[in-house]
Amino acid sequence: MQGSFQVKETLADIFDQVKDVDIRNFGAILEILRKEKAQDGIGFLSDIWNQRKLESQILQQVGNLAQADTEQQLSVVRNEIKQITEVLRKLKDHDFNKIDYSFEENEESTQSLINSIKDYRQIFEFLQFLVHLTSIDETLIQVGSNSLHLLVQMKVDLSMKNLENIKIQNTSLVGANFVRCNFSGSQFHNVNISGIKINGALLLNCQWKNLKIKELNIFHGHTSYVNSVCFSPDGNTLASGSVDQSIRLWDVQTGQQKAKLDGHNQSVNSVCFSPDGNELASCSNDYSIILWDAKTRKKRVKIFGHTSFVQSVCFSTDGNTLASGSRDKSIRLWDVKTGLQKAKLDGHSNCINSVCFSPDGNTLASGSNDKSIRLWDVKTGLQKAKLDGHSEWVIVNGSHQSVSLLMSIRLWDVQNGKEIQSADKKFKDILAKFKAPIFSNNPLPESNNITILRISQTPLFQAQGALILKGEFINYEGYDLRSLFKSLGSCILEDFKQK
Repeated sequence: MQGSFQVKETLADIFDQVKDVDIRNFGAILEILRKEKAQDGIGFLSDIWNQRKLESQILQQVGNLAQADTEQQLSVVRNEIKQITEVLRKLKDHDFNKIDYSFEENEESTQSLINSIKDYRQIFEFLQFLVHLTSIDETLIQVGSNSLHLLVQMKVDLSMKNLENIKIQNTSLVGANFVRCNFSGSQFHNVNISGIKINGALLLNCQWKNLKIKELNIFHGHTSYVNSVCFSPDGNTLASGSVDQSIRLWDVQTGQQKAKLDGHNQSVNSVCFSPDGNELASCSNDYSIILWDAKTRKKRVKIFGHTSFVQSVCFSTDGNTLASGSRDKSIRLWDVKTGLQKAKLDGHSNCINSVCFSPDGNTLASGSNDKSIRLWDVKTGLQKAKLDGHSEWVIVNGSHQSVSLLMSIRLWDVQNGKEIQSADKKFKDILAKFKAPIFSNNPLPESNNITILRISQTPLFQAQGALILKGEFINYEGYDLRSLFKSLGSCILEDFKQK
């Protein structure tokens, strides 16, 4: 008795069967499936009468032909419809319709497939056809989802496409260009949307749930809100200070906690590494500042002097001086080696939220609840300039920006104390540098999930000018992302209607 052995077709072999198909057939099939409201694409195309309707529709698109040419064209169309139907049947039963091809474990096979099909326009068009087919045939949703992933991986420009009612699940679309696409009525489930561009897109009545945003690491450990984070100079360690009164040191690569530093008995408001990474400074609502040995993780000295909560600490560029700002309206400069006060800078009329040294170490900037920024001469302790312009509290960060309540950002020329206006030629260059940090905190809305700290190397996504009406946009933790879309420049049409 002889046995038989059949070699299983690879995906590349299956897709190869449509590389010579007339791409107009894909559009004609989608049109008739929508017109007939067919929910089973393969079943519809397998029916002889439906095939005849489709053949007639395609021939009408071709135009007037001689009798002999019509017969020849009909034969070609008939064969291509059968070919497409057969490929759909094979894909439906393939792993391509069962598993997520964007998983890392499938990366090698996915890249091999891409190398096989990347030179064929017909296959590109067929992949887009499969994406559109998800709006009609729910039995092929994973096929369409994996097809969209392949198109993104091949960096196909998908901007300005009509993607109404498509259903995408269990895949990654990281970095996709969907600028000005129409996603109205679409459904996304368990999709990674990190870095996608949906500027100017139409998002009416969408159901996007269990969305994922790529993260470098998640750090679990704090039992209350995290107030401050700071990277060590070598980038390997992240320090965090929390309302839970602790400071924690994290391994950036693994996300594992390296140490827990206890020394404050109230909320830790700010943490800062020295330029050489050997020391860590922290300040607290307990009115104290602590200097830690970053290597031994032992407390070196606890400093008292402020008469209220200490909000911010910052090392000078040479590491010899530590500046602190407090709710007692004062800034104090401390000798790092001895822990003794070197100077007290008075001038603000309200709580000081943050302090920051200039790169040359000669100037200190401070931001306050008195709505001003002040620049101080570190050597003399005298105020060099007072920058007015904000209409609410001010926080100054290490990029020399001024920001946290009306969400405005102002740029200032430190030399003359004047605000740099948007009309200034250097404004855009400066602002661009501030908008692209290597790491950034996840700007999701505040929630009860206060034990998690996130850092990311991938921009969340771009959504400037996207129009959103109704629908749902929920991340994998159950949080509504519409406020995030809004913060990125999207227009929530319900809000506009109310106004």
